Amino acid sequence: MVESPSASATTLRGILHVYVAFDWGDEILLERAEAIVPAERKRLLRRRRTPSSIAYTPPPLRLLLPAPQLEVPELGPVSVTSEATVFDFAGVSAAFHVPFQAPAEALLQLAGHLAQPESWIAAARTALQPLYADLLPAIDHPQWKDDLSEEYFVFQFFPGEPLPLERRPDESEWLAGLVRLESAPLSAAEIAEATRQYMTYYPWDLFIADWGAACLIDQDCDETLQTIEFVNLQLLEYRHIDNRLDVALANAYGLIHRAAQGRFPIWRGTYKALRAIGELNVEANSLFERTGNVLKLVGDQYLARVYRLLATRFHLNEWESIIQRKLDVIQDVYEVISDQADSYRTQFLEVIVVLLIIIEVVIAIVH
Repeated sequence: MVESPSASATTLRGILHVYVAFDWGDEILLERAEAIVPAERKRLLRRRRTPSSIAYTPPPLRLLLPAPQLEVPELGPVSVTSEATVFDFAGVSAAFHVPFQAPAEALLQLAGHLAQPESWIAAARTALQPLYADLLPAIDHPQWKDDLSEEYFVFQFFPGEPLPLERRPDESEWLAGLVRLESAPLSAAEIAEATRQYMTYYPWDLFIADWGAACLIDQDCDETLQTIEFVNLQLLEYRHIDNRLDVALANAYGLIHRAAQGRFPIWRGTYKALRAIGELNVEANSLFERTGNVLKLVGDQYLARVYRLLATRFHLNEWESIIQRKLDVIQDVYEVISDQADSYRTQFLEVIVVLLIIIEVVIAIVH
């Protein structure tokens, strides 16, 4: 990293990486997908410091996408390369790579524009739509929601660029603006919060991340970028299962309301609903397991630290706790209602038995 007080007027070179994640269904059969579209298995690129134990399991599919023509604020018309990564748990990520040469102040203004990512989401949907249509036969329970996506931006600079870092990275207002996607001046407390999560490996590199964006000073860093893309996709999957649990929770409260009003379905009970929530419980736990095991990051290695830093910024542990708590609540509610239904049916059958006995006694007395 080269610090330069006058760098705000200097042209900086780098690449803006844009990742937009979607969910396409319950599962994608990758072997069948390979037979439908031209794709290759995406292997995790590695450096000498990356151990062989760190890899995708199973490797996702990588497909090139048509290069979109985009007008990017502060950059104008740009040449964009794009690709899609398709995972077996039906998570899909579109990646756009935008080379740039711009002054530091222009990049800060660009960061402010990126806080409204609708154009990037629309571009990703347009680029992925033909692929989704082709892969429908390989998708289990296909469903592509219009209101579910997750985007993340990475400003990559090459070592030696004259970045305006007059102070330490965790005290830089310019870096804080980039990763917070905020072009307006920030307070000292906000700067400290935005830049407190950062790491370095060599004296000249830097990785600093916030919720919406990250700044990466490095070269030949595809493995770091792949890790960032995967964590963004993992966050989307957690949001997806959380939304489904919200619907299941609303249904559970609806059953309680009907039971309180005496409109409880005595014969049908809640076995079907219980089976559905049981399947959702298995799916949620399977999602935790599969997304956690797709990218195996074991040990205190650089990529494992990158993952943990992003997981902290994205609050993945909190998402897991919230989802598990909702699963427990829904399961308890349905079990209580099921017990009530069983009790109502038992009482009803007891009344029937008593009536039959009375009828038999009456018939015996009459004859």
